[in-house]
Amino acid sequence: MDTREAIMGFSQGEKIKAGLIWASQIIQLMDNFGEGEKRAGSKTAGALVGMIGNEIMLAHNMGKDPAWEEMQRDLERARVMIDSGIPSEAVTHLTRALSRSTDVAGRAMASLKEEGLL
Repeated sequence: MDTREAIMGFSQGEKIKAGLIWASQIIQLMDNFGEGEKRAGSKTAGALVGMIGNEIMLAHNMGKDPAWEEMQRDLERARVMIDSGIPSEAVTHLTRALSRSTDVAGRAMASLKEEGLL
């Protein structure tokens, strides 16, 4: 992993991790919402998942790590669950993407440490 890719992988990985955690939290909170609130929560979670997908696409275009493509597929599956009215099922896919993002960020951090940049 070259320095540019490691910096991008670390920064994007951390940003994506935060977004995935937020989206999962929104979905888990929806269990306590009324019907109108659940619709609003689904729209919010769906929008956030879409924004995270954009960040993953950017990272993939800049870094070419295959994990970005896998994360994109995880997010697409999560979005289908949200749009289908079963948002709680999306958490599994968001968690899978979170694990992949953590892995990418960890590998990038290790690379930066090896280069003495972190």
